Amino acid sequence: MHLVTLIPGDGIGPEITRAVVDIFTAAQVPVQWETHNAGETALAESGQLLPQTLFDSLEKTRVGLKGPVTTPVGKGFRSVNITLRQKYDLYQNVRPAKTTPGVETPFKGIDLVLFRENTEGLYAGLELWDERLGIADSISRNTVVGCRKICRAAFAYAAKHGRKHVTLAHKGNILKQAGKLMIDACREASAEFPEVTFYDDRIIDNMCMQLVNKPQQFDVIVTTNLFGDILSDLCAGLVGGLGVVSGANIGDDLAIFEAVHGSAPDIAGQGKANPTALLRSALMMLEHLGEKSYAERIEQALNETLLNKDQCTGDLGGKASTTEFAQYIIDKLK
Repeated sequence: MHLVTLIPGDGIGPEITRAVVDIFTAAQVPVQWETHNAGETALAESGQLLPQTLFDSLEKTRVGLKGPVTTPVGKGFRSVNITLRQKYDLYQNVRPAKTTPGVETPFKGIDLVLFRENTEGLYAGLELWDERLGIADSISRNTVVGCRKICRAAFAYAAKHGRKHVTLAHKGNILKQAGKLMIDACREASAEFPEVTFYDDRIIDNMCMQLVNKPQQFDVIVTTNLFGDILSDLCAGLVGGLGVVSGANIGDDLAIFEAVHGSAPDIAGQGKANPTALLRSALMMLEHLGEKSYAERIEQALNETLLNKDQCTGDLGGKASTTEFAQYIIDKLK
């Protein structure tokens, strides 16, 4: 039995979390949940955006499943997501993007995984404001260690999963030093994993054009924090949007899997939310825990449900509620 920290989140978070828990229960997945919240809901209940009880739980279980959370805007609070990533050095943001039969998109045959460095770069939080001059400086901090860790993670993933092609997206033609760090780190990782037979690099602006022109040419992509933030949403858009893609924040000894979309407070409590993204993130979590057979069984039931438009939620063209959609998946478990 695996003990997992469950973070329901805000807005639609509790609804989609309940759907995932119900599906796991029906599939008899060997997971025991320890529930602790974060975000606006936690702030209202405990006076803390990130309660100490949540940290204690994560440090015990070493794995979490997180629904979408809301950080209050303009009130001096630091992002919940960035805080968790930096506190636990969750340096890998892993975002698969794969075409799903039944989910209508302009593109077919996409199956790629993006590795975004998750703790450094422009999101390191190093900002300076000069009131007199009216100048804001945002410092992008990249380290040799950080670049080596994310590049090696991307190549190790490719080697483990039989993927043969890794592409680095960078801006080394302008950001000379930061670009060189990533290029050198990828070359080192490429030498370490010769079974990954093809490594190339693309300038970030060209990478964006290539992704919307012929995304099928890419397999594993690795990049920096800011570029990865942009590319991961772009890739999600190619396969149906943020509502159908999974996400993971992985460190050396702790991982948090999450829905990467927002908390959608405008539809909270209405039974309209699509739990697919959180469910797929939970399936990534099962593979991380070594429970691949359970993940494959649930994924098959999910994919069969997505083929039936009338059994899907409204964002996918159907009329099912969140709980009805989850029940359709449960009915297909074999």
